[in-house]
Amino acid sequence: MRWQNLGADSAAAPALFGLDVVSRTFDTPEFRGITFHEVRARSIINRVPGSSRMAFECTINPYRGCSHACVYCFARSTHGYLDLDTGHDFDSQIVVKVNAAELLRRELAAPRWQGEHIAMGTNVDCYQRAEGRYRLMPGILGALRDRANPFSILTKGSLILRDLPILEQAAEVTEVSTAVSVGFTDRDLWHSVEPGTPSPGKRLEVCRTLTDHGIRCGVLMAPVLPHLSDSPEQLDATVRAIAASGATSVTPLVLHLRPGAREWYFQWLARYRPDLVRRYESLYRNSAYAPAWYQRRITRQVQELAAGYGMRDRRTPRGTAPEPSPDEKTEETPAPTQLRLI
Repeated sequence: MRWQNLGADSAAAPALFGLDVVSRTFDTPEFRGITFHEVRARSIINRVPGSSRMAFECTINPYRGCSHACVYCFARSTHGYLDLDTGHDFDSQIVVKVNAAELLRRELAAPRWQGEHIAMGTNVDCYQRAEGRYRLMPGILGALRDRANPFSILTKGSLILRDLPILEQAAEVTEVSTAVSVGFTDRDLWHSVEPGTPSPGKRLEVCRTLTDHGIRCGVLMAPVLPHLSDSPEQLDATVRAIAASGATSVTPLVLHLRPGAREWYFQWLARYRPDLVRRYESLYRNSAYAPAWYQRRITRQVQELAAGYGMRDRRTPRGTAPEPSPDEKTEETPAPTQLRLI
């Protein structure tokens, strides 16, 4: 790993991290095979590009890489900037910004900070497995609470419930919204494409618990996987489960395959569903995104199902759409106009 891409000697871009990197491994079942690279970040609040149409302008990403190991993860390409591969290394070489909380307090207190909404979990999950050991989020949430700074969280992790008391305290003084990502409820598919995550059912239990405690929680129904989770019966089962969870919204998002994620996903597809490889090659021939007609069809179906289950009048929390942050150097995700929030 060439850590000069991170440190002060990099000529290509301003330094993201210092050079005092500490790499650790832990011989416990949940961390076996994972290496953690502890770094001291130079900044922690990232500005979303001005051309973005997302509902937030700033993000915080305390980790790079993700042990959720989702084969489709759009953030995989970010590991390429660290001279790590976007496949196995993304799943097992995790960068930990150990000074995230202290940096955040400093940046929130700066005169130039205007109290903008901050979205978290928009690149990699801030409640991935590493958070159980490093406990960065309580300090981050505490800093936001103490400054009454509005924020949102998107997660596939159940560990967010550990911080429920801080979320409740923050919600008393500022706008707090959350969302869980559940693209489908098929357990076999979950085991195969999201092997490091809590089950879809567990994530929806998280949604129920958050809403029961007065914390708004929507569901990002993402990704919808063409020919794998998009049949009318599968969409109905997923939306029905989302509605039963008490979610404030459901926002469908069809799989997109950027470089890095594309190669890893196609490797998985060739192993587990080789019969679909040609259909995917056709669907994603000209773009990282599925054709507009397909996205419109999925959105319409999900909207109709959601309305049938009584979700039409529920509002969508801010920060539920995945958006790469500037410090990760990924291309901006277009906001498809057909993805109307319910």
